[in-house]
Amino acid sequence: MSFTAMQALKAYGQAVNTAKAAGGAEAGDTAKVDFGAMVKEAMSTIATDTGKAEQMAIGSATGKVDLIEVVGAVNEAEMTLETVIAVRDQVIRAYQDILRMPI
Repeated sequence: MSFTAMQALKAYGQAVNTAKAAGGAEAGDTAKVDFGAMVKEAMSTIATDTGKAEQMAIGSATGKVDLIEVVGAVNEAEMTLETVIAVRDQVIRAYQDILRMPI
């Protein structure tokens, strides 16, 4: 799975916005960030984007929405899901690295 620079920038922007909302931290601030709140926000974003894509698909089936709008909504939901999956994979990889560390 490969990501474009725009997808990485979007993911970084979402993480920064979530961190600011959760902890009120400014850029460069080393304040504690609530990882759970960040994950919760990501799941909420996925649910919102997926719901929007589903509504667009229903609208397209009834002839109320253009197919281009449906494709855009599905693409946005897919990018959000891929970003969360990439973050999950990195967290799992980091956890496995920690387990392999000698005591």
